[in-house]
Order: sequence, then C-alpha cells, then structure tokens
Amino acid sequence: MSTWQGVEDAGVVVTGAGGGIGAALARRFAVEGARVVVNDLDPDRAKAVAEEIGALAVPGDASEVVEEARAALGGTVDVWCANAGLPSPGDAFADEEVWAAAWDVNVMAHVRAARALLPDWLERGRGRFVSTVSAAGLLTMIGAAPYSVSKHGAYAFAEWLSLTYRHRGLDVHAICPQGVRTDMLTASGTAGDLVLAPTAIEPEDVADALFDAMAAGRFLVLPHPEVSGFYGARATEPERWLRGMNRLQRTWEGAGE
Repeated sequence: MSTWQGVEDAGVVVTGAGGGIGAALARRFAVEGARVVVNDLDPDRAKAVAEEIGALAVPGDASEVVEEARAALGGTVDVWCANAGLPSPGDAFADEEVWAAAWDVNVMAHVRAARALLPDWLERGRGRFVSTVSAAGLLTMIGAAPYSVSKHGAYAFAEWLSLTYRHRGLDVHAICPQGVRTDMLTASGTAGDLVLAPTAIEPEDVADALFDAMAAGRFLVLPHPEVSGFYGARATEPERWLRGMNRLQRTWEGAGE
C-alpha cells in the first residue's frame, strides 16, 4: 500500500537537469511544491532552468555534488533523481575511455550518491532515490554496447537498493523509457531513428509517469507501457527475442551503418 503524501516542501535534487528529462523532472517537482536543486555539468544550463522554476543551481559533476546540494537545501535531501547520463554509442571495439565514461556516469554516479545519502535516510527512516535508467537497461540498444551494458548496471543497482532497504523506508524508482525527444535522442543517430524515434514521447510524459509511479508506490516506471511486454518476452522467450533484435540489427546495417 502506498504511503505517498506528495512532495510539497521536500528537498529534491535532479542531476543532469539542464535539459531533456532532467529539466522536465525539475519543473514538475517545482510545480508540486518541492524545493529543487538543479544540477548539470553545464553551469549556464543549470542556472537557466533554476531561474525559470525558482530553484537553486548547483552545477558540476553529478558524482561530486551531494554535499553542496544538501547544504543548498538546508541540510536535508528527501529525493535524489540520478538522471545524468551518457548515450555512449559503439560496439565491443569502442575505446576503453568510452566504456569507462559510460560506467562512471551511468552507474558509479548513482552508487556514489547512494553512499552519501543512505546514512541520513536510514537514520530518518525515509528517502527516495529515482534512477533514470532507459528501456535499454531492461532490453538493449543496437549500436550502443557501452550504453546498454551500463544501463543494465544502473537498473541492477536501483533494484538492489529497493530490495535491500525498502523495509527501512527507502523508496526507489527506475525510469525506463524508450525514445524521448531530447538531445540524447538526436545524438543516437540512425539507430535512434530506427528504434526510438517512431514512438518518441515528450520529457514531460516521463515526469508524469514518475509521479504516477510514486503515488502508486511502484518501483518500475514505464512511460512506454509496451516495454513491459518486450521485457517479458526477453525473459521468457530469449531465443525468439534475440532473433527479433538481430533482424533489427541487420535492418540497421542495411540502412548504411
């Protein structure tokens, strides 16, 4: 049973909030009455969104801003949205630096934030960790091995947090959309055009899905409901699912990649 009471006056941090899904989340939390910290690696983008919604800007690396964000909120973070991410295209031969950066931003930034936040949350008996994962974390993404693998890691960490600490008051949500009309979708190139663009939604739709999930006490956030069926097929009919994905891979290769 959900114990959702809204986010009015809650201290909320959204990383990677200079645009796209992060900005949409920051706007929605602000509309709902939360005190919001907007984080982005680009200080100008963070400041612009913060000024727009009456929030506070704390720019910088998402892995390193927990204490500064906590101080900006008066000492307490109630909700942490681990939204910053890298698209990281490439195959098994992608440079080591690409793999390392994907893992650092898409997984380890979440781990570092949780390390810093958990002691206070567990002492208080409440806290909320929101992980922007992507449907690639449940499924995969053609042409993007580092992204797919690291997003699987992000999902696994969110799942682990939920099963380990839910009885101690921690609420965890894993947001797993397919295509969303953001700069990241544009950067995904022809693979994104083939797989993601046809059903792409607006960032605000993702924020709506998160708030629905928070109110319902639901871990898995699926802004594209059809992902549930794909995820089930992957688990129960892996050979069929892999054959279907391989057909998609060959279609992409035939289109010039």
